[in-house]
Amino acid sequence: MSDRVDLGDLSALADGEMHVCEARGMEVLVCRVKGQLHAVEDVCSHADTPLSDGMLTGHLITCPLHAAQFDVRDGSHTGPPAYIGVRAFEVEEGPAGAVLDLSVPDAADDDAAPPSGYFRTR
Repeated sequence: MSDRVDLGDLSALADGEMHVCEARGMEVLVCRVKGQLHAVEDVCSHADTPLSDGMLTGHLITCPLHAAQFDVRDGSHTGPPAYIGVRAFEVEEGPAGAVLDLSVPDAADDDAAPPSGYFRTR
């Protein structure tokens, strides 16, 4: 099975707009920022809520529940309340439409939660 998923024509998606699509049973949030498409898994790593219900400001998507923020370019988080990032995916856009590449590692961030489960703040 290919790791690539056809998303169709997303050329009408304007800067600052978001679109949710389903890719192999997973909800994926696609955002256009400065003309480029970015994709992250549409679930907050802190509150398990759809990031697509939040606000996109520049490259940061803010979760509507507790204001955790994630960079849509790489899925990294900006700090608490989230202590790990979300999965990010490559998106290629061409004349035939956009294609999502799901072949990224499962690691969403540089530092996983500490074994104790407490937030690491520094």
